[in-house]
Amino acid sequence: MVSGTKTILLVDDIELLLQLNTDVLTAVGYTVLSAENADEALRICREHPGTIDLLLTDVKMPGLNGRELAEQAMSIRPGLKVLFMSGAQDTTVAQIEAEKPNFLPKPFTPTALIARVRGLLGR
Repeated sequence: MVSGTKTILLVDDIELLLQLNTDVLTAVGYTVLSAENADEALRICREHPGTIDLLLTDVKMPGLNGRELAEQAMSIRPGLKVLFMSGAQDTTVAQIEAEKPNFLPKPFTPTALIARVRGLLGR
């Protein structure tokens, strides 16, 4: 199996999902920077000394939603790729879902997560 070598900023307010997805992505070689909310993710965007290749964020979170987070993160790190994920069904999610391949519906398998990330970042 080809492993990833890039850095992903993973944001999810559900701690169990944050840890599970971190484990999946690190197991195939990605460096994962984890954040439980948008404020923490933006701090990482500002302070992380290396490259961040992908923002993988939940859409529905307390405070800033995933789209708002992505807009601010991309202003800090131009060229940042974004992959949204959500299990919710509302207008915000429906608008983002229409932007496939930048949307991954929850629940998803580890295989689906890895495939979508590799599709955006390359192998």
